[in-house]
Amino acid sequence: MSQTDGHRRYFPYEEPYEHQAEAMERIREALVEERDVLFEGACGTGKTLASLVPALEYGRASGKTVLITTNVHQQTRQFIEEARAITEQEPIRTVVFRGKASMCHVDVGYEECQALRDTTKELVEAEADVAELKAREQELLEASREGDEEATKARGAVLEELEERQTGLEALREERNTCSYYYNNLTADTDAFYSWLYEDVRTPDEIYEYAEEHGLCGYELLKEGMEGVDLVVCNYHHLLDPMIREQFFRWLGRDPEDIIAVFDEAHNVPDAARDHARRTLGERTLDAAIEELEGLDDARAGPARNVLGAFREALIDTYEASFGFGDREAVDEEWSDVPIDSETGRDDLSVAFLEAYTGQGFETDLDLALALGEELDRRYERAYKEGESTTRTECQTLTAAAFVERWMETGTDPGTYPVAGVRRTDTGVVGRAELYTCLPRRVTAPLFEELHATVLMSATLRPFDVTEDVLGLEDPLTMTYGEQFPEDRRRTYAVETPALFASRRDDPAVQETVGDALEDTVRFTPGNTLAFFPSYAEAERYYHRFSGDATPYLDEPGTRAEELRRTFVADDDAVCFTSLWGTLAEGVSFDDDDARSVVVVGVPYPHLDDRIGAVQRAYEGAFGDDDGDGEEDAGWRYAVEIPTVRKTRQALGRVIRSPSDFGVRVLLDERYTGSRRAELDEYSVQPSLPPEERSEHVDVAPEKLRFAMANFYTDMDAWDGEPPAP
Repeated sequence: MSQTDGHRRYFPYEEPYEHQAEAMERIREALVEERDVLFEGACGTGKTLASLVPALEYGRASGKTVLITTNVHQQTRQFIEEARAITEQEPIRTVVFRGKASMCHVDVGYEECQALRDTTKELVEAEADVAELKAREQELLEASREGDEEATKARGAVLEELEERQTGLEALREERNTCSYYYNNLTADTDAFYSWLYEDVRTPDEIYEYAEEHGLCGYELLKEGMEGVDLVVCNYHHLLDPMIREQFFRWLGRDPEDIIAVFDEAHNVPDAARDHARRTLGERTLDAAIEELEGLDDARAGPARNVLGAFREALIDTYEASFGFGDREAVDEEWSDVPIDSETGRDDLSVAFLEAYTGQGFETDLDLALALGEELDRRYERAYKEGESTTRTECQTLTAAAFVERWMETGTDPGTYPVAGVRRTDTGVVGRAELYTCLPRRVTAPLFEELHATVLMSATLRPFDVTEDVLGLEDPLTMTYGEQFPEDRRRTYAVETPALFASRRDDPAVQETVGDALEDTVRFTPGNTLAFFPSYAEAERYYHRFSGDATPYLDEPGTRAEELRRTFVADDDAVCFTSLWGTLAEGVSFDDDDARSVVVVGVPYPHLDDRIGAVQRAYEGAFGDDDGDGEEDAGWRYAVEIPTVRKTRQALGRVIRSPSDFGVRVLLDERYTGSRRAELDEYSVQPSLPPEERSEHVDVAPEKLRFAMANFYTDMDAWDGEPPAP
């Protein structure tokens, strides 16, 4: 059997696309060489199967497990569908893993769950010991009835131990907190569950329902039964969080070098890595820690209160000092940053802490606080297990002291951004301290180094050299497959509407020009239109301005995007107004007439706050041109420009998902045009687009857009009746 025949047997459809077949061969070779892969493929071109098929074949041949991971819910559903299709052709054992919180039947936190597991296991072991002693006592009773004097003596000792063990067992049942679901896991026959689990690819919801019906804990059964599976579908945090990752691999029964990881939507990995690396300490946690220490009869309590109290005082003084006239009243329920960073030395909060602290030395006091916190945590654990407490108390002293120690040790590291934050609660304004990691490679480079190989796939990974730098990849295989579907079935128009700079968005003339071009796009689309904006606020602005015949839908922050998507695609003449930073801009397919046209209004630069500034400085320091080896303006390019262009490219990829599909992509902003590039100079984003993509862009004046769209869709015979007249 050839290599091709080997992995093709995992391909669930008749024939792969030509580019898919080539990609599978190249990925298979990279896996043999233990080489990472950066795989950019246009939306709808089959990246998932091109990555999964060779990974599964190589994994089974070499005794490795494949993990495919994403942070987009719809992609998880797609992975499940693909895995089911593969299983119908070549049976594989697949587990879809989700966090404990969404699968717990008794709704307790991680620490409580761990304590319940321990006490439940202790109870089951005690019951087994009693049952074993009872069986032994019966054997000795039979022997003594037959005249065996040694058996009679031994039975007395067994009865004495049995009585003692039964007393202890009753105490366990009465006094200890246990979990009935996990108890059934340990005492019932669970073979039927595993037979059911591996008959197909089961979703976490299906596992939860099965377990609930049978009184079992599906989450713990998964942990116990996924050793050596072929494929695991999971979330980013199972790989990017070091503590979770270590446990996760243990449950899989795999060392890191026996894992092949496939990251979908991999352009999101840098932000996800930062999120998993961030550490925070809230004012309320500090309050709880100080209260926990009050009245404690321990010599370490005083120093612990001293050092944590000084940090609390410094935090409050720091954010209070940041308020100008009216600022306190403007604080809302969302966390907002209070910049405290200093480019020349310690941050403002650290300086305030050192000024507020008095004592034998904050390092000494922190050591005492940590030691006391660890002891208190053990007490809380014991109290919960023994039934003295109905909940597993978290040790706030340990949490607070560990954070303060880390803050003082790492707050001045290049690439770490110390920041304070404030928000409004029922009791008033509260603050927090945060350590934000600006350089994602601090999280990702150690991970990629220890895995067998990684495939990072996305429609928007280029420029590859930037992705390699940001994630810390060493000599990966890079490959690109652009638009694979017929070029005559798509058009991309770059419209010379005014640049939507923030300073011009309120200009009535600009709004009229942009609004008219948007309405022309919708009117001359035979079906639904997706309209993406730099923010939800801009989406709402043009939603209210829209006066066309199509049904308008508004995507708002906090709403369920999937419900909106279903309602929108069920329509046949609608326009959806949403943000480029929302969930509909990537990882969501709008096939065929679900959406015929997509329009991107403006360039979606993020809000350039101090946090983004810190990321820029970190990138500039890591990849800039200070020594002549780096890149000029690396901070801006790495932190702002490239992620922004990726957002636009992702949005454009929501339509035209198959060879038979067709549609129009519209870019409403002169910064996307080639004709205005020289005039706009550094404001033009057109050079940041891949060359083969911008070669397809057709620059049009706003008043000509309607004619261009009418001609294209007429050529596609897309109208049910007479097309609108331009």
